[in-house]
Amino acid sequence: MKRWFKYIRPYLLSFILGPLGMITEVIGEMFMPLVLAAIINEGEAGTLTRSSSIGYAAILAGIVLLMMAGGVAGAYFGSKASVNFAADLRCDVYSKIQGYSFANIDKFSTSSLVTRMTNDVTQVQNFVNMLLRMALRSPGMLIGGIIMAVALKPSLSVVLAVTMPIMIIVILVLIRISFPRFGIMQKKIDKLNSTVRENVTNVRVVKSFVREDFEINKFEEDNRDLKESGMNAVKVMIWMGPVMTVFMYATVIAVIWFGHGIVLDGGMQIGDLSAFVAYTMQILSSLMMVTMLLMTSSRALASGRRICEVLDEKIDIEDHLAKEREKRVEKGEIEFKNVSFRYYKNSEEAVLENIDLKIKAGSTVGIIGSTGCGKTTLISMIPRLYDTDEGEVLVDGVNVKDYSLTNLRDGIGIVLQKNLLFSGSIADNLRWGDMNASDDDMASAARSSCADKFVSSFADGYDTELEKGGLNLSGGQKQRLCIARALLKKPKILILDDSTSAVDTATEAQIREAFRNDLPDCTKIIIAQRISSVKDADEIIVMNDGKITGIGTHDELLDNNTEYTEIYYSQMDKKEA
Repeated sequence: MKRWFKYIRPYLLSFILGPLGMITEVIGEMFMPLVLAAIINEGEAGTLTRSSSIGYAAILAGIVLLMMAGGVAGAYFGSKASVNFAADLRCDVYSKIQGYSFANIDKFSTSSLVTRMTNDVTQVQNFVNMLLRMALRSPGMLIGGIIMAVALKPSLSVVLAVTMPIMIIVILVLIRISFPRFGIMQKKIDKLNSTVRENVTNVRVVKSFVREDFEINKFEEDNRDLKESGMNAVKVMIWMGPVMTVFMYATVIAVIWFGHGIVLDGGMQIGDLSAFVAYTMQILSSLMMVTMLLMTSSRALASGRRICEVLDEKIDIEDHLAKEREKRVEKGEIEFKNVSFRYYKNSEEAVLENIDLKIKAGSTVGIIGSTGCGKTTLISMIPRLYDTDEGEVLVDGVNVKDYSLTNLRDGIGIVLQKNLLFSGSIADNLRWGDMNASDDDMASAARSSCADKFVSSFADGYDTELEKGGLNLSGGQKQRLCIARALLKKPKILILDDSTSAVDTATEAQIREAFRNDLPDCTKIIIAQRISSVKDADEIIVMNDGKITGIGTHDELLDNNTEYTEIYYSQMDKKEA
């Protein structure tokens, strides 16, 4: 409860006024049957006059207006409180996710995180709204109705004493059945969202392999699973309404049956019997409302538990223990000392094993090796996208864990293997590297990455709007813009992870030449599959199965490294072919 009170405190007034408005409505509902009973009793006795009729009408009008004011106020403040509660909760969940490491995100999956931040938060919001509107109204109606009914005729209240416990037992049984089913349904929503996201993101691959039918069948299967789990959960609620209605009218029939005998014996007036029936309806209706609240709570609890999992997740990469928080990357010297790493901590097979490596500041280093040998994982240790299991990574002689994450990553420019651009203009995307960059700075970075020519060919130039993920650009154009974005950052360390694979060799050569001329003091690390991409590097690192198997220049490695030689001649053979 302490956790949720954080989101209640700023809107405490609305959380108070909402239920109070509902209580005002309940007070009106308690007095309405009494006034109607008085009218019926006077009418039956023949004592109802025009003036008393006008008086009763005025009283009823006043009660109705009071109920309307209370109902409107309760609904308004309840909605205001629940919407703000959900908005703040959603912001906290989003902020938490932004701090996640790659390992944290992998644990939940992207689609599950999206579902938890949207669908699950909405479920909690709906519950809070319903709680504020019914938390006092339903118990108020229940308690008030029981008091008024007993006051009217204690002997007739025995009927309620028999039916209510049975009704409550049935409600609890139905809730016990429904609760786990809603948790299963939320997981099915995760799975469906994952399928949709994967398909939409990779729609070009789907179409190029003519896999539309396969994807449709896959979606239909996940959709069917969600439908079945949804129906499985809703079945309980389907039974809830009819069962409660049967109890309600059975109780009313019993009240009328026993009550009419009391009326005939002169122990009760007909107006009082009608009021007793009205209170009986209110009592049972309030129980139904409580039931609906509890049913909603069962789904909200499942969603709340999933949200708490996100908020309680321990972020495995933090900088609160950093010893050099104010230090920035100044030179770009990098050193790996006996570094080992596993993606799964209980795995016997290491992705990186006993890596010892030193990269001089301002040098250009190439890393080459077979797919899956650990090249990308190795460079991910530098900006702490992953942390080492053993050993340490130093930048300018300081352990990367002793930098603040902001200062460390501000000094490093990365162009990842997967080129990611965002919705917005080309200029907006480039300014991720420097929000205050001038137009000249952008153009200079674009020229260095050989992007300026194709950007200038667009009618709107740097103001050209990009579709989501840059779908209206070719692979090579996206790569060059991603390089320009990193260059605009003016980093001390620039990491290029196979980031020129989609450009031709001539353009790649121009980009490398620009690096030499424009970034002389920047440490450049180039991961590549092509020998030509790293051939002119000051030093080339050869990797295989998570280990460094060779370090040297192109000529040195050709003379003494078998793996590098095999890669070189295999590519030469393909070129000649």
